[in-house]
Amino acid sequence: MLEVRNLRKEFGDFVAVDDVTFSLPEQGSVAIVGESGSGKTTTARMIAGLETPSAGHVFAGDERGPGRLRSRERRARGRQIQMVFQDPYASLDRRQRVGDAVAEAVGLHQHLSADRSRARVAELLDMVGLDDRQARSLPKALSGGQRQRVAIARALAAEPRILILDEALAALDVSIQAQILALLSRIRTDTGTALLFITHDLGAVRHISDDVLVMRRGRVVERGPVATVLGDPQDLYTQRLSASIPKPGWKPRRRSGMATT
Repeated sequence: MLEVRNLRKEFGDFVAVDDVTFSLPEQGSVAIVGESGSGKTTTARMIAGLETPSAGHVFAGDERGPGRLRSRERRARGRQIQMVFQDPYASLDRRQRVGDAVAEAVGLHQHLSADRSRARVAELLDMVGLDDRQARSLPKALSGGQRQRVAIARALAAEPRILILDEALAALDVSIQAQILALLSRIRTDTGTALLFITHDLGAVRHISDDVLVMRRGRVVERGPVATVLGDPQDLYTQRLSASIPKPGWKPRRRSGMATT
């Protein structure tokens, strides 16, 4: 489905991504984890065609080496790979109703009659758990979880083979995160879309991904099946990340001297 080979990105003298190689199988789910500045988002943006690699290849139906994608190639990559970002409110037009936003994406990627386009919009919104009332709403009338569902529906309008989720759960409450994770698992099963999950949240990775890459300072320091890497991490950095996952029964520590009620 996706092959990434020796991917590298330089910003002047700074190397943001260095020699990243991995594959994403059909209907698979791979997570790339690491702290801010680890290079995981830059890697995702190169795969999606939003950044130009300094070196390396991305193969997703189109073999590409270093160099900027031409407009035609970028559109073709967009039909293969779609990306959902952290802040759905920022990625949606605040003056555009939800149904119109999804319809615009359908029209961009598919040539359908007016009736078929309306049916496809309704199908996509139903797939992510949104109804007609929400379709007529502006983004400001929706909750954060509902906005992220809109962003996912809009991405799915292209019928991509790969969906990249760049910290797509980070701005959501824990209960809403669980709902979105369940939605993504269902989409993966029902549509065959493969998932590339970019996150710093190892707890979420356990529920959504088969394999995981751990990045630090632009390089992959550990990789393998999620159960193996998170259950028995070998790299010291991975061990620290794994230790930061709250355990069952964990409660925030109160600061000393603070009054309690």
